Amino acid sequence: MTTQTNAYPTRAYGATAPDSGVGPIEITRRGLRDDDVLIDISHCGICHSDLHSARNDWGRTTYPIVPGHEIVGTVAAVGEAVTRHKVGDRVAIGCMVDSCMECKHCDQDLEQYCLQGGMTGTYNGTDRRDGTPTYGGYSERIVCREEFVLKVPDGLPMAEAAPLLCAGITTYSPLRTWKVGPGSKVAVAGLGGLGHMGVKLAAAMGAEVTVLSRTEDKRADAEKLGAHAFLNTSDKDAMKAKAGYFDLVLNTIPVRHDITPYLQLLRIDGVQVLVGVIDMLPEIHSMLLLGRKVLTGSGIGGLAETQEMLDFCAEHGILPEIETIRIEDVNHAYERMEASDVKYRFVIDMESLRQS
Repeated sequence: MTTQTNAYPTRAYGATAPDSGVGPIEITRRGLRDDDVLIDISHCGICHSDLHSARNDWGRTTYPIVPGHEIVGTVAAVGEAVTRHKVGDRVAIGCMVDSCMECKHCDQDLEQYCLQGGMTGTYNGTDRRDGTPTYGGYSERIVCREEFVLKVPDGLPMAEAAPLLCAGITTYSPLRTWKVGPGSKVAVAGLGGLGHMGVKLAAAMGAEVTVLSRTEDKRADAEKLGAHAFLNTSDKDAMKAKAGYFDLVLNTIPVRHDITPYLQLLRIDGVQVLVGVIDMLPEIHSMLLLGRKVLTGSGIGGLAETQEMLDFCAEHGILPEIETIRIEDVNHAYERMEASDVKYRFVIDMESLRQS
């Protein structure tokens, strides 16, 4: 029989309506079940999906909502049956906090694609056991089932580790799935929060990395991040010269756009993976796919792959480029993020919430 401790009143920042902005609220974290871990959150990254969810841009937000699925912190308490973590451990939570753990996909370490109702989102989800809403990392603490709590390697600073839980794994997973390694020719379309991680990870895997951008203003940054080349997609002659060249195009562009030019860059059996856009795409001509080119999408990785990614980043010294902010500056960060005025990821220092 599962026992449960007393619930935890918790300070947080959340939205109460599409136009409310994100501000101080109090939520209640459930008491510890036998298999639960209580985490004091030290940092939480900001993702574009936080903004869209807070404003109900996708039409499926339940209010109040506490965003944040790039969470790192320290274990403060554990349930009686917990064996994976102990008090004081450096830990992390990504985009999911539960799944059925029994279906075919969960058995294959693909919990993110759970066949029994899908994964349970870290926020704006519903707890599988008691039906209560899940609240994210813009808060001082969180309670989570132990299997979904990951270990932060000693080599990763906590603030920089936070964006790896979404931006890191979202780009790492397709690179691993499509077996990127020495000799691979990888193009990264878009140089934002996702794209800059794609460049760093692909280069660390041994690939030849090219950044694709419509303008020249990203060329210097691409080189600093470890790209081997830069291709201006507005230059028709340069694009024609690279037709059929790449093994993989990692497309991180977050808005509706024409994917046709990127398909033309692929060799036979080359792959374009969409990880950024969440929208209808313009039509493409089927002739482009008759060259045995693959168009696919990818979400986050499963638990084992996410832990592998964290360990890989620690081993290779791969850190996201971040700007740390205080919790009260979240709404301004949203505005700057919409204007692409960040290089390349915002991270909230949660000590600012405890001080407020």
